[in-house]
Amino acid sequence: MSSGSPTALKRWIAFELRAMREEAGRSRPQAAERLGRAVTQIGHLETGRNLPSLPDVEVLLAWYGRPERVEVFRDLIRRARKGRDWWIGFTDAMPEWFGLYLGLEASAVEAASYDAVHVPGLLQTAPYAEAIIRAGERALSEAEIARRTELRMARHALYERQQDPLRVWAVLDEAALRRQVGGPAVLRDQLHLLAELANRPNIDLQLLPASSGAHAGVEGTFTLLTFPPELEGDHGVAYVETRVRGIYYEDPAEILLYRQALTRLQVQALDPEESRDAINRIAQEMT
Repeated sequence: MSSGSPTALKRWIAFELRAMREEAGRSRPQAAERLGRAVTQIGHLETGRNLPSLPDVEVLLAWYGRPERVEVFRDLIRRARKGRDWWIGFTDAMPEWFGLYLGLEASAVEAASYDAVHVPGLLQTAPYAEAIIRAGERALSEAEIARRTELRMARHALYERQQDPLRVWAVLDEAALRRQVGGPAVLRDQLHLLAELANRPNIDLQLLPASSGAHAGVEGTFTLLTFPPELEGDHGVAYVETRVRGIYYEDPAEILLYRQALTRLQVQALDPEESRDAINRIAQEMT
C-alpha cells in the first residue's frame, strides 16, 4: 500500500464493516445485540470514529458470513493503530476537515483532477501557493501563511517518493494557467515547474484550451482519488472543495459521473506532449 495513513485505513475499515453488514441483511441494532454493545457504538465503527477491537471484528465477520477476511482486517487494524499521518505536525496550518483529504491523498495510487481556476495545490511552487493562500484568507497572519505554504510544499513528497509514487493526471484549464497569480514572474516559475513535472513518468498534464468552448467541467474543479487493490471493494472518492468544507462523493454511481466527465475532458484537452509545449509557450509570454 502507498501509505499506512491511519485516517485512510479507518475510513476503509468503517466502509467495509457497513457494506458487509448490509450485504448480510443485518441491521445496526442486530449487530449491537450480537456484540453486546450500544447501537451508537456500531455507528461509531461504521463511520470511522472508532476502530473496532480484534475480537469484535472476528465475531462480526463470522456473523456476516465473511470469516475469510479476518486476517486482512487484523492487519489493517494493527497498522491503523500504530501508524501516524504525515501531516499531524501541520494541524495548526489547515482546517480540521482537510485532514481526511490529506490522509486519503497519501494512501491513493492516483489523483486525477480537472482544475478550472488555478494550478492544483499538489503541483504549486511556494510563491504561487503563498499568493493563493494570501488572497483566499486575508485575515491570516504572516506566520499562518508561511505554515500553510509549508504544508502545501510537503505534499510534493507524495509524487517524489521512490517507492510507489503517487500517479498524478491533471487536466488544467488554459484560463488557470494564464491567471497571473502572484504576478508574471511567479506565474512564469510556476509554469516552468509544470513543464518539468510533465517529464516525470508518473505525472500526466493536459491543457484544456480556451478554444474548446463548453465542456464537461463547467461546474468547476474536482479530484478523483483511486486506492490500491488491497482496499478491496473501495471504488475511490470524488472530492470537491468549497470555502466551508470538503465534499466527498463515495457512491459508485456518483463517482462514475465524475469519471465520465474527466474522461470527456481528457479527450477534449491537448495530449501531454502538446500540453507541455503549450505550457512552455505561455511561460515565454510572461514578462
